[in-house]
Amino acid sequence: MKCLLFIFALAICSVSCISTEKLPERQDPIQDIKVIKNDTLKISDNDLEHDIIIVEPGYNSWLASNAKPKGFYNQMHLESNNLKYVREWNARVLQREKYPANLYEAQIFYNSSVNYGYDVNYKLFNYFIYFQNTYKQNLLGGRVPLN
Repeated sequence: MKCLLFIFALAICSVSCISTEKLPERQDPIQDIKVIKNDTLKISDNDLEHDIIIVEPGYNSWLASNAKPKGFYNQMHLESNNLKYVREWNARVLQREKYPANLYEAQIFYNSSVNYGYDVNYKLFNYFIYFQNTYKQNLLGGRVPLN
C-alpha cells in the first residue's frame, strides 16, 4: 500500500507542468513521446521546454482505449478545461480535512500564459478525466466526462 501511495505521490508531483532547462537542439522538431516503464508516460516538447510525466497504473491503456482521439478537441478547449481542473485540484490539495489527502497530495503548477503545446494539454486533460472516473471524484461539479 505504501508503494502504491508513493507511486501516486510521484504521479501528482510529476503531472505538474514545469519549465526545464534548455535541451540541445534537434533537427527533428517532433515531440519525443516515450514509455519509460510500465505505466509511466513522458511527453517532452523540445521546442517549448516542457515535460509532463504521468505515473499512474492503468493510465496508458485507458488513454489508448478510452480517450477521444487527438484533434477531437482544439488546444483552446483543452487549455480552458485544464485551467479549471488545475484550480480545483490545487484548492483540494489545500483542504486536507475535506478531501482525501492520498488523492490530492501535491499542487499542479500550470500557468495559463504559457503555451505548453497540444500534446501536453491533451495528456493533462485526459489525466483529469481518467482520475475522476477511476477515483470517483468530480472536480468541476456536474457530469464527469466518460472520456
